[in-house]
Amino acid sequence: MSEEQSPFEEQPASSVREAQIQAALRRQRFYDTVMKVIEGLPEGLRSRLENVDVVAADWPTPSQLGRNNVRSRFALLGLYEGVPHTRRGRGYGMVLPDKITIFRKPIEARCRYWSDVEKEIGRVVRHEIAHHFGFDEQTLRDIEGGKPDK
Repeated sequence: MSEEQSPFEEQPASSVREAQIQAALRRQRFYDTVMKVIEGLPEGLRSRLENVDVVAADWPTPSQLGRNNVRSRFALLGLYEGVPHTRRGRGYGMVLPDKITIFRKPIEARCRYWSDVEKEIGRVVRHEIAHHFGFDEQTLRDIEGGKPDK
């Protein structure tokens, strides 16, 4: 897929199997881009991402939408679930990893070209990592210039 192609412009699938393969390749490319953003973070920041899993999913689940008071599944681009660093006390330990989920289909729906998808992934990943470090939504909107993430 070229930089100027829409993430959805592909050769028509000649079979159901071929369509499944194309979908799997799109998901893998998206995930690889998420991991590339993580790997591209400054080492000092990346080393502080303790006990956090970063995953990509096609859509948010109904419970993720409900817990975050989001009505449209297109509106949630990423989600941090866990205990921010600023709320961890002395007793924090032996807990399941925090989780950052980046949602593929809502991001792709907002973008016309793959280069736009890559930029949006980078923005959303950084936004969710900021939640991991304790930034609240309003502070992040102020920093980002008022652009809502969710």
